[in-house]
Amino acid sequence: MEQGNANILVIDDVLSVRQSLQEILGAEGYEVETAADGESGLQRVKDQPFDLVLTDLALPGLGGMDILKYLVRHQPECSCIIITGYGTIQNSVAAMRLGAFDYLCKPVDPQELRLVVSRALEHRRLKRENLQLKKQLHKRYGFANIVGNSDAITQVFELIKKVADTDSTVLVLGESGTGKELINRAIHYNSLRREGPLIPVNCAAIPEELLESELFGHERGAFTHAVRTRIGRFEQASGGTIFLDEIADMSPSLQVKILRVLQDRSFERIGGVKTIKVDIRVIAATNQDLEEMVRRGRFREDLYYRLNVIPIRVPPLRERVADIPLLVQHFLHEFSRKKKKPNKRLCPEAMDLLLSYSWPGNIRELENLMERMVILSEGDEIQVSELPERFRSKPAAATAKSQEIPDQGIHLTAAVQEFERDLILKALDKSNWVKSRAAQLLNLNRTTLLEKMKKQNIMSGINPAPSTRNFI
Repeated sequence: MEQGNANILVIDDVLSVRQSLQEILGAEGYEVETAADGESGLQRVKDQPFDLVLTDLALPGLGGMDILKYLVRHQPECSCIIITGYGTIQNSVAAMRLGAFDYLCKPVDPQELRLVVSRALEHRRLKRENLQLKKQLHKRYGFANIVGNSDAITQVFELIKKVADTDSTVLVLGESGTGKELINRAIHYNSLRREGPLIPVNCAAIPEELLESELFGHERGAFTHAVRTRIGRFEQASGGTIFLDEIADMSPSLQVKILRVLQDRSFERIGGVKTIKVDIRVIAATNQDLEEMVRRGRFREDLYYRLNVIPIRVPPLRERVADIPLLVQHFLHEFSRKKKKPNKRLCPEAMDLLLSYSWPGNIRELENLMERMVILSEGDEIQVSELPERFRSKPAAATAKSQEIPDQGIHLTAAVQEFERDLILKALDKSNWVKSRAAQLLNLNRTTLLEKMKKQNIMSGINPAPSTRNFI
């Protein structure tokens, strides 16, 4: 709706004021209706929606504050401007704290009236656009729109559903490129805080000397060049969620301050003495092994346990191979649309190569490859010859151990488990059973290796006898 077509209601018990405001605003192209008292004004508001209400604060009977309270509770999209005499300005300020957009003093200056009304309607438009954007984000990051139906990723989304509507701290673990930020957004936009802000902070991308000010803010004069007070990310996130990405890169001194926020939901700005309380949910993420960092003294143990209330491990792409065809189709469609190219598809041989690739860059690597293929591929079907060399080279690990298929058949799951067991034992032997080193040799997180060892019944530090399982 254009501002010139906006619906405005003026409520005032003085006829001359009503007529004057109606004439001024009507000349601006607004549709203006009037009411002579609070009761009739409230009834008009209930009967039809208005874009803006201007109401006198001191009305006989039902007052302007009562009109405002009704609008805030039942029609929050409708802006409200209070009209007041000079003797009641203090009450007008209280009305603004309650939710009024602004106030005008009698006698109303026509130029000020036009300006304040225009600003109120623009504010209303932006608020409506913001609500619509949040609805779109909620839809975009809803579980039904996340690509993947493998067991590994389905378990992650089931866990997100359970924790989204709580305020518990979540620690998202996973390799680079697995989609940890997407998990963070899925949690926020499926939670009760979805209407509040989502404030991301990449702790690794901000220099250490600036990160404290970025998180907590600072007071004017707190240090050189602090020429004005700055609101930090924690204050910005109040009422919503703060996402601390790559938290393992945070310095020990800053870890102490983060611990306090997690414990008390309070802090002081740099150079300030006032304690600031915030209503936030904290989601942290890292691609590093925090347990190992705690053992080495590189990460505070008490902070780790504060963060690790609900851990969510995002599986690497090599552990959700079944999702690759869906992801390929999704990315090809998206990039074809964005680049205004014909829809493309992979030939079966190219898809087989992608399914056998180890994907060290995970989903980010796959996404970048599909963008490249959409731009550079000549035909509608992407051929093997168009893939980069690293995808066309057969990985050595794939031919490390061959298995003949007997006439009576083979048990595929058991064969795969035995192949995995053999590689784990070889990595452990090569690393002298130092599990962090073995995990590096297998391109796994240490926690992932420990899970696989437990599943395979490989006892720590003891080299078990080879399995004699038959594959039938």
